[in-house]
Amino acid sequence: MINRPLSPHLQVYRLPLTAILSISHRITGVLLILGLIGIAGFIAAAAAGPELFSVLFDALLSPPGRIAIWLWVFALYFHACHGVRHLLWDLGHGFNKRRLLIHNLFEMAAAIALTSATYVWADLASALESTTPY
Repeated sequence: MINRPLSPHLQVYRLPLTAILSISHRITGVLLILGLIGIAGFIAAAAAGPELFSVLFDALLSPPGRIAIWLWVFALYFHACHGVRHLLWDLGHGFNKRRLLIHNLFEMAAAIALTSATYVWADLASALESTTPY
């Protein structure tokens, strides 16, 4: 048996944040597709009749359903923020180490901020709807 050096693997080598965000971008793309399939199923359930629609609607309003919805919203914003980053890269910006770190942090902060803003907006809209006198 020939003793050859092993190349670094994930137990030895730590992935840079840019690589982790790139992998996350692909994962959120898959989650977005699954969410769109779920939305199509929800529309089909609405067309099938009120019984099935009611069951699915109650499932969406349950705590796991709400968590799934907000994770999907976060995936949407994260995927969009990473897409903007790719547009910047296509323009030739942000390839030095300092800029990569700044873009990494901004991308994550923007996705969290957009998700939080959407949550606050939805909560306010829900509160206003419940106080409407009609």
